[in-house]
Amino acid sequence: MLQKTRPKSPNNKDRELLLQNEASVSAARARLRPRAVVKRTRATSDGAFPLADLLSIALVLAHFALLLIKMPVGLSMGQVSHPNAHELIHHPLRRMRRLGSLIYTTMLIGHHVSAHLRVHHPQVATRDDPNTARRGEEVYCFLLRAWLGSFRAGLRADDRLPTRKSVPATAWSHPYVGYCGGASFALILATVAGGAPLLLLYLLLTGYAQLQIFPVDCVQHYGLQSAMTGSGRVEPVGPGHSWNAPHWYSSAMMLNAPRHSDHHLPLNGATRN
Repeated sequence: MLQKTRPKSPNNKDRELLLQNEASVSAARARLRPRAVVKRTRATSDGAFPLADLLSIALVLAHFALLLIKMPVGLSMGQVSHPNAHELIHHPLRRMRRLGSLIYTTMLIGHHVSAHLRVHHPQVATRDDPNTARRGEEVYCFLLRAWLGSFRAGLRADDRLPTRKSVPATAWSHPYVGYCGGASFALILATVAGGAPLLLLYLLLTGYAQLQIFPVDCVQHYGLQSAMTGSGRVEPVGPGHSWNAPHWYSSAMMLNAPRHSDHHLPLNGATRN
């Protein structure tokens, strides 16, 4: 005959093991918390880190100043303007996000904003993300696939925006109207200001800038694939879904872009659809 037995109360040794486990978990959380707090605090508008926003605005002004004086700015666009615009499109303030969108639009890749925020982050390291390079894929093949794929995926994502379904949406309110219209305006302005030579120079500069963006995108998630959980869903985004180069100098020069896993952690807002 089976008899019910009471669970044994933990002895002193068990209590010590429990306390050690709790201390380990608390220490792990403490190591993660500062990065999450910094990431969120620098993006707030309460002035906790005012110099971060001032630096971003100064880099935006420098971007347009270099364009106006017709200097060869392809390198600056790819190495300075792109990381700055990337930080801006993640900013909680709409006016700062619009500055980031404006930078990408002048680089003739405005659709990157929608594709990055609404496709890349939710679908990173899956086949549904055009900006996750596949194992064995060459960079130029990736560039073509990612450019066209992100344009189409971002367009589909914008078409499905809840705000466009909840209120009567006009064609002019579509983000892609701003991306394509702004790029067309920039090309027309270059043609009016300097004719065909300046238009060609502008196309070469923006093309050179984009050639710097996509190789970085190729490396950041190259060959990484998310596993499926027992419930048939894609596993949550984690540190193992990005490659990193977290050295102090490159992090300082590229606005922490080489610390890419931190950028994609769920603590910073990256969640699966």
